[in-house]
Amino acid sequence: MRILIVNPNTTSSMTATIADSAQRVANTGTEIEAVTSSMGPVSIEGYYDEAFAVPGLLIEIAKGEKAGAEAAIIACFDDTGLDAARALAQIPVIGICEAALASTAFIAQRFTIVTTMERSRLPLEHLVHRYGMGGRCKVRAADIPVLSLEDQTSNARDRLRSEIAVALRDDGAEAIVLGCAGMADLTAELRAEFGVPVVDGVAAAVKQAEALVALGLSTAKRGAYASPVSKTYKGLLESFEPRKLAAL
Repeated sequence: MRILIVNPNTTSSMTATIADSAQRVANTGTEIEAVTSSMGPVSIEGYYDEAFAVPGLLIEIAKGEKAGAEAAIIACFDDTGLDAARALAQIPVIGICEAALASTAFIAQRFTIVTTMERSRLPLEHLVHRYGMGGRCKVRAADIPVLSLEDQTSNARDRLRSEIAVALRDDGAEAIVLGCAGMADLTAELRAEFGVPVVDGVAAAVKQAEALVALGLSTAKRGAYASPVSKTYKGLLESFEPRKLAAL
């Protein structure tokens, strides 16, 4: 089984963290291919960054499917470009936020997502409601830039821990969901420290991708996720015409 994981930002060191998390939980027969978007922002923090991350993401989804990937994972907790990718691809496409929430719902009644910036908190609240978890899940921001998670000299990880402690105390959270793919390498450490389930969306998405492929299921191609209508695109987006993207 071959699973494509796309980091829709352009920071390759974060892709390495994501790939390591995926490899740790993948079945022996699962091949993980983790790729970094070739265009867009170095991190995704809010709606503006998200919009400009989608084109590069779609290119990698199209290339990966053509190369033989049987499922794809979008490794940004905003589930960046998820609907567009599902319309484009024939294979299952999984967002790590949706995967994390679905997995956590099996093991806890009340849980909290701890994410990075305040500007990312509101988009995640919208996703929580979209995925039907509004009555069970809260979202907190540790007020840390995404890339600071990779800087060992910053206090980002301490601030993340502090926000987790507040969630457990004030929210009555029974489990914690890490609201950024760049936090994936902290999962085991935080579980041991706080003594509660800590869920990484990358790992959750890998297991769900394996399940969908094993069940022979893919995205429905009628209605919302029907393949894009063939039409002309102009200007800088000319190469994103559906027929041209499919031919990559």
